[in-house]
Amino acid sequence: MSKNRITELFGIEYPLIQAGMIWASGWKLASAVSNAGGLGIIGAGSMYPDILKEHLQKCKKASSKPFAVNVPMLYPDLDEIMKIIIDEKVPIVFTSAGNPKTWTSHLKSHGIKVVHVISSVKFALKAQAAGVDAVVAEGFEAGGHNGREETTSLTLIPMVAKELKIPLIAAGGIATGKAMLAAMILGAEAVQIGTRFVASKEASSHINFKNEVIKAKEGDTKLTLKELAPVRLLKNKFYQDIETLYQKAPSVEELKELLGRARAKKGMFEGDLEQGELEIGQISGLIDDILPAEDIVKSILKEFEEAKKQVSKL
Repeated sequence: MSKNRITELFGIEYPLIQAGMIWASGWKLASAVSNAGGLGIIGAGSMYPDILKEHLQKCKKASSKPFAVNVPMLYPDLDEIMKIIIDEKVPIVFTSAGNPKTWTSHLKSHGIKVVHVISSVKFALKAQAAGVDAVVAEGFEAGGHNGREETTSLTLIPMVAKELKIPLIAAGGIATGKAMLAAMILGAEAVQIGTRFVASKEASSHINFKNEVIKAKEGDTKLTLKELAPVRLLKNKFYQDIETLYQKAPSVEELKELLGRARAKKGMFEGDLEQGELEIGQISGLIDDILPAEDIVKSILKEFEEAKKQVSKL
């Protein structure tokens, strides 16, 4: 596979990035993906500052390759988290769920590469204007917190690619080499993959959740709670409780009361499949096994090369 702006920017072998997912992407997964030639990401969204510091130090011991940290900017302790990232000399930071202007220049002043996650052309251009090094365009198919615009990856990627001067990373509904090739043909220079890596041996998510992911079929996920922060969930008892509440035209306060606290931790990390929030992408319907992260990377890259040959025959 030839080098491009993303592989050069991050110093990685392959333009394949593991998403920073809450409760799933700790140091074990990040180091395994980086060691396989991709870019592993530690998801800071579910970590207190001291836990993040521990994961960073363990990741550096487990891999000499570049890795990144994903920081959702809607979480508390941001000042402390950013200080730890700088002190621990993290080379790359992916920011999301907030204004990229807030931290980009500060992080870059410390030599850190900055990438921002967006779900629309409008916010892609704002991120570029804020000085980020690259953007992730995440389509409606993606798991977890999602864009309100409901723009699918097949539409979003070429729209963003047409307007951007900086490199574009595609995300949302990508779990195979064929999808990776499609995204790059549409204008991306790399892909970010989340759901496929949840179903990996090294993911820190609970085995109950991993098993639900590989059992999932078409239509088993739904975007909901748009009044709070849109999130794609597997349909379980908690999801059905949300649907029941919606029939009563609830207020935002009633939705917040039902959501409560630590729902994602309860479902994804502790394995409560009834009362927990199970965040996963639509592509879970295509995943039917739990594999080591290295095998996932190799499989995607092998299919990518095979797909290139198939395309040349069309």
